[in-house]
Amino acid sequence: MAETIVELQSADLTLGSGASSVHVLKGIDLNISKGQSVGIVGPSGSGKSTLLMVIAGLERLDSGSVTVAGSALHTLSEDALAKVRGRSIGIVFQSFHLIPNMTALENVAVPLELAGVSGAFSRAQEELEAVGLGSRLSHFPGQLSGGEQQRVAIARALAPDPALIVADEPTGNLDGETGRQIADLLFSKQAERGATLLLVTHDETLAERCARQVSVRSGEIVSDSAVATAQSVMA
Repeated sequence: MAETIVELQSADLTLGSGASSVHVLKGIDLNISKGQSVGIVGPSGSGKSTLLMVIAGLERLDSGSVTVAGSALHTLSEDALAKVRGRSIGIVFQSFHLIPNMTALENVAVPLELAGVSGAFSRAQEELEAVGLGSRLSHFPGQLSGGEQQRVAIARALAPDPALIVADEPTGNLDGETGRQIADLLFSKQAERGATLLLVTHDETLAERCARQVSVRSGEIVSDSAVATAQSVMA
C-alpha cells in the first residue's frame, strides 16, 4: 500500500463571525498518497483554496485533524508549523509572492537561510538554473516577466526538496503558452523528485493532467476519481 502523505479527518472550518460567517469546510475526509498528482477543482467559493491552505499549514481548522508528512499540523504551535512548512511543504501561489527588493537569487536563498540550510545561496543558484533562470540570478522581480517570476517561485518552493508541493492557480496570471510551460515545469519537477503535487485550478485541461481529481462544492468533496487520460507532460 502506498504511503499516505496527507490525511484529513473530519476537517471543519468556519471563517468570519456572526452573520458574516461562512462554513467553508464541512467535515472533509481526504487521503493523498506519496508521489500522487492531485487536482482540486470546483467553482469559486467552493472551499478548494481554503482546503489547500489548511493542508499547507497556513489556515487552522476549527475541528478535525490534518497530518502532512507525519506531522499533525492541528497540534503544532506557529513556530513548529513554520518548521514543517520549511522542511516538507513547497508552496506556489498565483501571484508569485516574491519580495520586490530582493533579487531572484535572494528570493530563493533567504527562506533556506532562515531554515538553517547550509550553502543556501549555492542551493538557490542550482534551483534557478534548473528552472532555466541561470542568467537571471541578479534580476529583481520587477525586471522579470510573469512566467519568469513564477519560475523563481517554483525554484523557491522546490529548494528545500519538499515531500509535498501545493500550488494555488499557478498559471492563473499567465498567458496560455506561458502557463503551459509553467505547468510542464511543475509536473516534470514533481516526477523527477518523486514529490506529491496538490494543485488547485479552474483550468480543466490542467486538472486533467493530474492522476487524480478531487471536486469540491460548498465545502464538501463531491467526487474523487482517477483521471484516465492524465499525462504529466503534454506533447
